[in-house]
Amino acid sequence: MEEIKIEKIIRSKRKTVALQITDNGTLIIRVPFNLSEESIWKIINKHKNWIYKNKQEIDARDPKILPKEFVSGEGFLYLGKYYKLHVVEKQDVPLKFENGFYLSKDVLNDAKNVFIDWYKKAAYEKITERVNWWAQKRGFKYNKINITNAQKRWASCSYKGNLNFSWRLIMAPLSVIDYVIVHEIVHLEEKNHSKAFWVKVKALMPDYKKYEDWLKKNGYLLKL
Repeated sequence: MEEIKIEKIIRSKRKTVALQITDNGTLIIRVPFNLSEESIWKIINKHKNWIYKNKQEIDARDPKILPKEFVSGEGFLYLGKYYKLHVVEKQDVPLKFENGFYLSKDVLNDAKNVFIDWYKKAAYEKITERVNWWAQKRGFKYNKINITNAQKRWASCSYKGNLNFSWRLIMAPLSVIDYVIVHEIVHLEEKNHSKAFWVKVKALMPDYKKYEDWLKKNGYLLKL
Protein backbone atom coordinates (compact mmCIF):
# COMPACT_ATOMS: atom_id res chain seq x y z
CA MET A 1 0.00 0.00 0.00
CA GLU A 2 2.90 2.37 -0.64
CA GLU A 3 0.79 4.30 -3.16
CA ILE A 4 -1.85 5.19 -0.55
CA LYS A 5 -1.34 7.70 2.22
CA ILE A 6 -3.80 7.46 5.11
CA GLU A 7 -4.89 11.02 5.78
CA LYS A 8 -6.86 10.16 8.89
CA ILE A 9 -8.69 7.43 10.76
CA ILE A 10 -11.98 8.65 12.21
CA ARG A 11 -13.46 6.61 15.06
CA SER A 12 -17.11 6.97 16.04
CA LYS A 13 -20.17 5.03 17.24
CA ARG A 14 -20.73 3.71 13.73
CA LYS A 15 -21.04 -0.07 13.24
CA THR A 16 -19.48 -0.33 9.79
CA VAL A 17 -16.23 0.69 8.08
CA ALA A 18 -16.18 3.28 5.29
CA LEU A 19 -13.26 4.04 2.98
CA GLN A 20 -13.02 7.37 1.16
CA ILE A 21 -10.44 8.53 -1.37
CA THR A 22 -10.08 12.30 -1.07
CA ASP A 23 -9.63 14.71 -3.96
CA ASN A 24 -5.88 14.74 -3.33
CA GLY A 25 -5.65 10.94 -3.55
CA THR A 26 -5.28 10.15 0.14
CA LEU A 27 -7.38 7.72 2.18
CA ILE A 28 -9.83 8.55 4.98
CA ILE A 29 -11.14 5.62 7.01
CA ARG A 30 -14.22 5.77 9.23
CA VAL A 31 -14.36 2.93 11.76
CA PRO A 32 -16.13 1.89 15.00
CA PHE A 33 -14.44 2.95 18.24
CA ASN A 34 -13.32 -0.56 19.20
CA LEU A 35 -11.85 -1.72 15.87
CA SER A 36 -8.17 -2.63 16.21
CA GLU A 37 -5.44 -1.25 13.97
CA GLU A 38 -4.71 -4.77 12.78
CA SER A 39 -8.33 -5.17 11.66
CA ILE A 40 -8.21 -1.80 9.90
CA TRP A 41 -5.18 -2.87 7.86
CA LYS A 42 -6.84 -6.16 6.96
CA ILE A 43 -9.79 -4.19 5.55
CA ILE A 44 -7.47 -1.85 3.65
CA ASN A 45 -5.58 -4.78 2.12
CA LYS A 46 -8.85 -6.51 1.22
CA HIS A 47 -9.93 -3.42 -0.74
CA LYS A 48 -6.53 -2.42 -2.10
CA ASN A 49 -7.57 -2.93 -5.73
CA TRP A 50 -10.56 -0.60 -5.25
CA ILE A 51 -8.37 1.95 -3.47
CA TYR A 52 -5.68 1.83 -6.15
CA LYS A 53 -8.24 2.10 -8.98
CA ASN A 54 -9.89 5.16 -7.43
CA LYS A 55 -6.55 6.79 -6.68
CA GLN A 56 -5.49 6.34 -10.32
CA GLU A 57 -8.71 7.97 -11.51
CA ILE A 58 -8.15 10.95 -9.21
CA ASP A 59 -4.49 11.28 -10.21
CA ALA A 60 -5.56 11.33 -13.89
CA ARG A 61 -8.06 14.14 -13.45
CA ASP A 62 -7.65 17.19 -15.63
CA PRO A 63 -7.90 19.95 -14.61
CA LYS A 64 -6.38 19.36 -11.20
CA ILE A 65 -7.71 21.01 -8.08
CA LEU A 66 -5.32 23.58 -6.66
CA PRO A 67 -5.87 25.34 -3.33
CA LYS A 68 -7.46 28.76 -3.87
CA GLU A 69 -5.13 31.69 -3.19
CA PHE A 70 -7.73 34.46 -3.66
CA VAL A 71 -5.51 36.58 -5.86
CA SER A 72 -6.43 38.74 -8.85
CA GLY A 73 -6.73 36.72 -12.05
CA GLU A 74 -7.68 33.48 -10.31
CA GLY A 75 -10.76 31.74 -11.74
CA PHE A 76 -13.91 30.92 -9.76
CA LEU A 77 -16.83 28.86 -11.02
CA TYR A 78 -20.36 30.19 -11.28
CA LEU A 79 -23.11 28.44 -13.28
CA GLY A 80 -20.56 26.31 -15.11
CA LYS A 81 -18.16 29.07 -16.19
CA TYR A 82 -14.93 30.36 -14.71
CA TYR A 83 -14.83 34.07 -13.91
CA LYS A 84 -11.75 36.06 -12.94
CA LEU A 85 -11.28 37.43 -9.47
CA HIS A 86 -10.37 41.10 -9.04
CA VAL A 87 -9.09 42.16 -5.63
CA VAL A 88 -10.03 45.82 -5.20
CA GLU A 89 -9.12 48.46 -2.67
CA LYS A 90 -12.55 49.72 -1.65
CA GLN A 91 -16.14 48.73 -2.37
CA ASP A 92 -19.43 48.87 -0.49
CA VAL A 93 -19.83 45.06 -0.19
CA PRO A 94 -17.23 42.36 0.59
CA LEU A 95 -17.83 40.54 -2.72
CA LYS A 96 -19.84 41.33 -5.82
CA PHE A 97 -20.29 39.77 -9.25
CA GLU A 98 -20.28 41.77 -12.48
CA ASN A 99 -19.10 39.38 -15.19
CA GLY A 100 -16.29 38.66 -12.77
CA PHE A 101 -15.81 38.55 -9.02
CA TYR A 102 -14.75 41.70 -7.19
CA LEU A 103 -13.39 41.07 -3.70
CA SER A 104 -12.65 43.85 -1.24
CA LYS A 105 -9.05 43.82 -0.04
CA ASP A 106 -10.41 44.46 3.46
CA VAL A 107 -11.79 40.89 3.70
CA LEU A 108 -8.87 38.96 2.20
CA ASN A 109 -8.19 37.24 5.51
CA ASP A 110 -11.69 35.76 5.42
CA ALA A 111 -12.01 35.42 1.64
CA LYS A 112 -13.11 31.78 1.61
CA ASN A 113 -16.04 32.39 3.96
CA VAL A 114 -16.98 35.54 2.05
CA PHE A 115 -17.17 33.49 -1.16
CA ILE A 116 -19.18 30.74 0.53
CA ASP A 117 -21.69 33.30 1.84
CA TRP A 118 -22.04 34.75 -1.66
CA TYR A 119 -22.45 31.31 -3.23
CA LYS A 120 -25.10 30.36 -0.65
CA LYS A 121 -27.20 33.43 -1.41
CA ALA A 122 -26.83 32.94 -5.16
CA ALA A 123 -27.70 29.25 -4.80
CA TYR A 124 -30.85 29.98 -2.81
CA GLU A 125 -32.09 32.52 -5.35
CA LYS A 126 -31.35 30.45 -8.46
CA ILE A 127 -32.38 27.08 -7.06
CA THR A 128 -35.64 28.47 -5.64
CA GLU A 129 -36.44 29.96 -9.04
CA ARG A 130 -35.74 26.66 -10.82
CA VAL A 131 -37.51 24.47 -8.22
CA ASN A 132 -40.65 26.55 -8.63
CA TRP A 133 -40.45 26.30 -12.40
CA TRP A 134 -40.10 22.50 -12.33
CA ALA A 135 -42.65 22.03 -9.55
CA GLN A 136 -45.28 23.98 -11.48
CA LYS A 137 -44.55 21.96 -14.59
CA ARG A 138 -46.17 18.89 -13.03
CA GLY A 139 -47.84 20.10 -9.87
CA PHE A 140 -45.23 18.98 -7.34
CA LYS A 141 -45.74 20.31 -3.81
CA TYR A 142 -42.77 20.86 -1.52
CA ASN A 143 -42.45 22.31 1.98
CA LYS A 144 -39.32 24.49 1.88
CA ILE A 145 -35.87 24.82 0.33
CA ASN A 146 -32.65 24.69 2.36
CA ILE A 147 -29.12 25.46 1.21
CA THR A 148 -26.62 23.26 3.05
CA ASN A 149 -22.88 22.82 3.53
CA ALA A 150 -23.06 19.18 2.42
CA GLN A 151 -19.81 17.88 0.94
CA LYS A 152 -20.88 14.37 -0.06
CA ARG A 153 -24.51 14.77 -1.16
CA TRP A 154 -25.61 17.24 -3.80
CA ALA A 155 -29.16 17.27 -2.55
CA SER A 156 -31.79 15.40 -0.58
CA CYS A 157 -35.54 15.31 -0.04
CA SER A 158 -36.91 14.77 3.46
CA TYR A 159 -40.11 12.93 4.33
CA LYS A 160 -41.56 16.30 5.34
CA GLY A 161 -41.10 17.56 1.79
CA ASN A 162 -38.06 19.72 2.48
CA LEU A 163 -35.64 20.04 -0.44
CA ASN A 164 -32.00 20.40 0.59
CA PHE A 165 -29.26 21.47 -1.84
CA SER A 166 -25.53 21.92 -1.36
CA TRP A 167 -24.38 25.49 -2.07
CA ARG A 168 -21.65 24.00 -4.27
CA LEU A 169 -24.26 23.28 -6.96
CA ILE A 170 -24.31 26.96 -7.94
CA MET A 171 -20.90 26.39 -9.51
CA ALA A 172 -22.36 23.83 -11.94
CA PRO A 173 -24.02 24.55 -15.32
CA LEU A 174 -27.71 25.41 -15.04
CA SER A 175 -28.69 22.21 -16.88
CA VAL A 176 -26.88 20.17 -14.22
CA ILE A 177 -28.60 22.12 -11.43
CA ASP A 178 -31.92 21.40 -13.16
CA TYR A 179 -31.13 17.67 -13.22
CA VAL A 180 -30.45 17.63 -9.46
CA ILE A 181 -33.69 19.55 -8.88
CA VAL A 182 -35.68 17.13 -11.03
CA HIS A 183 -34.12 14.22 -9.15
CA GLU A 184 -35.23 15.64 -5.80
CA ILE A 185 -38.71 16.82 -6.71
CA VAL A 186 -39.50 13.36 -8.11
CA HIS A 187 -38.53 12.05 -4.66
CA LEU A 188 -41.50 14.02 -3.35
CA GLU A 189 -43.62 11.28 -4.95
CA GLU A 190 -41.20 8.34 -5.19
CA LYS A 191 -39.13 7.98 -2.01
CA ASN A 192 -36.59 5.49 -3.38
CA HIS A 193 -34.77 4.87 -6.65
CA SER A 194 -37.34 2.45 -7.99
CA LYS A 195 -38.14 1.90 -11.66
CA ALA A 196 -41.10 4.25 -11.24
CA PHE A 197 -38.75 6.94 -9.93
CA TRP A 198 -36.47 6.82 -12.99
CA VAL A 199 -39.47 6.70 -15.34
CA LYS A 200 -40.70 9.99 -13.85
CA VAL A 201 -37.24 11.56 -13.97
CA LYS A 202 -36.91 10.64 -17.64
CA ALA A 203 -40.40 11.95 -18.43
CA LEU A 204 -39.39 15.36 -17.10
CA MET A 205 -35.84 15.32 -18.45
CA PRO A 206 -35.28 12.75 -21.23
CA ASP A 207 -31.52 13.46 -21.42
CA TYR A 208 -30.94 13.45 -17.64
CA LYS A 209 -28.21 10.80 -17.94
CA LYS A 210 -25.69 13.18 -19.51
CA TYR A 211 -26.08 15.62 -16.62
CA GLU A 212 -25.79 12.82 -14.09
CA ASP A 213 -22.58 11.75 -15.86
CA TRP A 214 -21.30 15.35 -15.86
CA LEU A 215 -21.62 15.46 -12.07
CA LYS A 216 -19.84 12.14 -11.65
CA LYS A 217 -16.98 13.31 -13.83
CA ASN A 218 -16.70 16.96 -12.81
CA GLY A 219 -18.27 17.22 -9.38
CA TYR A 220 -14.85 17.31 -7.75
CA LEU A 221 -14.32 20.77 -9.29
CA LEU A 222 -17.28 22.28 -7.44
CA LYS A 223 -15.47 23.30 -4.30
CA LEU A 224 -13.37 26.06 -2.80
